[in-house]
Amino acid sequence: MKAMILAAGLGTRLRPLTDSRPKALVEVGGRTLLEITISRLRTFGISEVIINVHHFASMVVDYLKSNDNFGMRIEISREDILLDTGGGLKQAAWFFPEGSPEEPFILHNVDVISTIDLERMLQAHAASRALVTLAVQDRGTSRYLLFDENNELCGRRSGRDNVPELVRSSKSTQPLAFSGIQVISLRFLPMMLEQGAFSIIESYMRLAAQGERILAFRADEYYWRDLGKPENIAQAAQDLKGRPILQ
Repeated sequence: MKAMILAAGLGTRLRPLTDSRPKALVEVGGRTLLEITISRLRTFGISEVIINVHHFASMVVDYLKSNDNFGMRIEISREDILLDTGGGLKQAAWFFPEGSPEEPFILHNVDVISTIDLERMLQAHAASRALVTLAVQDRGTSRYLLFDENNELCGRRSGRDNVPELVRSSKSTQPLAFSGIQVISLRFLPMMLEQGAFSIIESYMRLAAQGERILAFRADEYYWRDLGKPENIAQAAQDLKGRPILQ
């Protein structure tokens, strides 16, 4: 089992914390976001990871080296220009060798912290034979993904006007918030036809319109927090104080 950690962003919402370091090395309770993410992945049996870097890239490389890659095989995908989530994965696709088309890997944002059960998520993905499984929650967000009665992606809704964009018809839709954690089948990689910098959601919308199954994994029962703002970092540190919900 392999994974990719998306860590190349500038972390502009985290300023001034990211004025002198990448967001991956911002700390919560004395641990960097990168260490927390790596440790979580290792807990679920993942031993090979690729990390995309851009902002203060050499600091991430030096940090990993000083920690002996946390006992894992870790590769780096350097982005001279930011490629966004889809472009970042596409550049790093070499890390995932050809195997069974249904073999999964995990794509995990570095700036989210959660107790989401990745084993359960992988089991759900395998049982459904979905192309992609997205961890989602019923909570407020500025960008919703829309799912039909079968928990399949059918559109999205964002912006001030909140007008839904449907890529396939559905009797009813449920808006859910994406949590930055996903399980992807290897067969998805050659399906990314977009070029340059692009959001992976653009690929998902196109493929959902073509009938590919991109499913919701409901993660409402788990702790989750976006760590994209200094106040969120402070709140997460408070959450973790005295109760180690994340090992």
